[in-house]
Amino acid sequence: MARLGRVRLANRSSAARWRLEKIGLRLLKQYTGRGTPRQNFTAASFFFGRATLPNVAAIATIRAAMIATRDLYHWLKKRDARTLALLKRFVEMESFTYEKAAVDSFAAAVAAEWKSCGATVRILPNRECGSHVRAEIDSATKSARAKPIMVLGHIDTVYPSGTLSKMPFRIANGYAYGPGTFDMKGGIVMALAAVDALQTMKVPAPKLVFLWTADEETGSKHSREIIEREARQSRAVFVLEPSFGPDGCAKTRRKGVGEAEIVVTGRSAHAGIAPETGINAVHELALQITRLLKWNDPRRGITVQANVIEGGTASNVVPASARALLDVRVARLSDMSRLNKKLHALKPILRGARIKVTGGLNRPPMERTRKTAELFARAQELAKEIGFQLGEASTGGGSDGNFTAALGIPTLDGMGAVGDGAHSPSEHIRISALSQRAALLAGLLASI
Repeated sequence: MARLGRVRLANRSSAARWRLEKIGLRLLKQYTGRGTPRQNFTAASFFFGRATLPNVAAIATIRAAMIATRDLYHWLKKRDARTLALLKRFVEMESFTYEKAAVDSFAAAVAAEWKSCGATVRILPNRECGSHVRAEIDSATKSARAKPIMVLGHIDTVYPSGTLSKMPFRIANGYAYGPGTFDMKGGIVMALAAVDALQTMKVPAPKLVFLWTADEETGSKHSREIIEREARQSRAVFVLEPSFGPDGCAKTRRKGVGEAEIVVTGRSAHAGIAPETGINAVHELALQITRLLKWNDPRRGITVQANVIEGGTASNVVPASARALLDVRVARLSDMSRLNKKLHALKPILRGARIKVTGGLNRPPMERTRKTAELFARAQELAKEIGFQLGEASTGGGSDGNFTAALGIPTLDGMGAVGDGAHSPSEHIRISALSQRAALLAGLLASI
């Protein structure tokens, strides 16, 4: 049975400390639920030695070790109605990325909830998009201070104001439906519930920083610098984006993502009288797309797709201009700069044509590192104690976790709600998983 916390013993050799820790934690597991907290603590301190008793951090971690993650889950399960009520209120505050006033209003509501948890809250305004929200909870003792844990998510959605009239929040057959339930207002309420559980059950946790951004759905142009600054100061990052698949897998790999535009300039002419005097921009664009198709490499996780094309004015006119929007994705960081260089080195194929390439890959891939694997293994261990199996998955979609992982910070993504239908009229979450995921997050925050 996994427990939250591990005692660090002073004034011992490393080998002796390891042996005593192992014996002490075994004793704690044996006594959990059998004796009073005082009895458990007294028995544990016999094994850990008198030298640890004045150590506040040691006392705190002993106490945490006696609280099972499953106890957090049972407590959270009893507050499901409260969690759902908050989810309903959040969903009914529409926050379309491009509607700054709406996002600002929702940011204020999110900030107020975190203030009620005792967090130190800062609203980070931005002229170009809605306000971001930073909440910090620091209950760690001075002797236990270390780099904080970062929890990352976003408050914007893809749904314009008025969507609720066609897609209202509703509960049916164990699921909660509505715009943003899955992506990702469900994740925000989970984080609030997790902190509530830790505080109510007096489980020690390190300094926690929660960052809720306002422009994730449009590429995080205005929040990337903030995200990376916070991540550099953190020891681990949990991203509360939606989980993967019906079983709620965590995401340990994501592709790097970018958008590029190819603009072709040719020369117009009459298609019937003097086609030879023209330079067909559509033909040039078609040849370039054919060239790009050869860059696709499924085994390496590279995809280059022309998904939007425009060109021409009439069927009897040789087109003077054409353009294509490309979706570009890579699975490996090493391929990111290589592919960008190739894109910007494209040369015209038809004589006289000119091409201009802008954009490219700007969101690095999230690769599965050893440290990420260790985070996932810990999450699996805690999930098993709660009573469910946690799988892992890779996905072609990007998130803000791509930025933190690329900095070398251990990052576990897809830790949010379990559901389906993101960005669609059927968007929903599974209600029964809310307390499970909140307990999992709480256990991770208290034990890594």
